[in-house]
Amino acid sequence: MKILALSSYPIESAATRCRVAQYIEPLKSKGIEIELSPFLNSDAFGDFYASGKFASKSAALLLGLAKRIRDVARCGSFDALLVQREVMLFGPEIFEWLISELRGLPLILDLDDATYIPYESPTFGRAGSLLKAFGKTDRLIARARTVICGNRFIAEYVTARGGSPVIIPTVVDETVFKPIERTDSIPIIGWIGTHSTFPMLESLFPVLTRIAKKYEFILKVVGSGRRNVKVEGVKVENLKWNLDEEPRQFASLDIGLYPIVVSPSASSDWINGKSGFKAIEYMASGVSFVMSPVGICKELGEAGITHLNATDLESWHSSLVQLLESADMRRSMGKAGRIHFLQNFTLSQWSNVMARTISDSVNISV
Repeated sequence: MKILALSSYPIESAATRCRVAQYIEPLKSKGIEIELSPFLNSDAFGDFYASGKFASKSAALLLGLAKRIRDVARCGSFDALLVQREVMLFGPEIFEWLISELRGLPLILDLDDATYIPYESPTFGRAGSLLKAFGKTDRLIARARTVICGNRFIAEYVTARGGSPVIIPTVVDETVFKPIERTDSIPIIGWIGTHSTFPMLESLFPVLTRIAKKYEFILKVVGSGRRNVKVEGVKVENLKWNLDEEPRQFASLDIGLYPIVVSPSASSDWINGKSGFKAIEYMASGVSFVMSPVGICKELGEAGITHLNATDLESWHSSLVQLLESADMRRSMGKAGRIHFLQNFTLSQWSNVMARTISDSVNISV
C-alpha cells in the first residue's frame, strides 16, 4: 500500500515531523509505504517567518506550487492521499480536490490543530488571514474518509460536521526522547517552542523576575525567534531551535514551562484544539514541569504526580518555588512522567493505531 502524504511544512515543523514523518519507518514494516511531499522545503521554512526576504519567499511559494502540480500528475501510482492540515499555505483546497476527486484517491485528513477557527497570523496579520481561505478545513472534513484528530476536542468538532474521526495524539519516539543524567548544580528552568508561541512565555516574565530575587536558576529559551531575550534579574540562555538538538535540550531541563494563554492569535476555542504536545515531550524526557490546565492539557499526565498545574501568576509562582526548593520532587515527577509517557504516548504504541487507521480508510468500499 502506497500513501502520498502532503503537508504545508517540512520536518522542521513538529506537525509534519511527529504526525507524518516519524511514522514512515514503523509503517513500512507493516506494509504501508508513505512518501512525504511538503509544500515548503527546509531552507524556505527557515526564512518564511523572518522579516523581509520578499524575493526568496515568493520563489519558495512558486516552487511549492510547481511541486503540487507535479504531485497531481504522479498521484495515480498511490492508493490514498494523506493531508496534514492542508497541502498549501494559502488558497482553497484545489489540489486536495484534484487528487481525491479527479484521481479518485481516498482522502485521509490529519488535524493536530483547530485550523477550522479563523485567526490573525502574528507574523502576516490580516493579509495572511485573507490568503488562508478559512472554511477550507470544514470542506476537507466533509470530503475525507477519515479525519485523524490530535485530541477529543477536534474529534468532537469533526463528528458534529458529519466526519469520521480517529484520535491519535501527537507523540514522540521513546528511543529518541528519553531522560539523561543531570549534573548541573544550578537548576535550569526551560521553554522550547516557536516564534508564534513565545508571547505565552513572555506572560511569565514577571513571575520569573520575582522568583530570581530569592532563588538562583538559569532560564533556557529555545526557539523564540528573537535575537535577544531579556528578563529582569534572570540569567537567560537564548538558543536557536535545532532539529537534532531538540531531544537533548528537553532532557537538559530541571523544570519545564508550558504556559497557555489567550491572545489575539490564540482564542480559547483555538487553544482547546492544541494537542498538549509539549507536556508529552516533557514527560518523555523525564522532566518535571508546570502547565496551564486548559483544553486537552487538563487530561494529560497526573497533576501533582507528573507535573504541577498553574492557573494564574500567583500559582505559577508557588508551583515553581516548590520545584526549585525540592530536587527530590523534581526527580520524582520526572520519573512518574516518564512512566506515564511509556504507558500512554509512545511511537511504537500509536504506530499500530496509525497503520489500522490508514488500512481501514483505504479499504472502505465506496
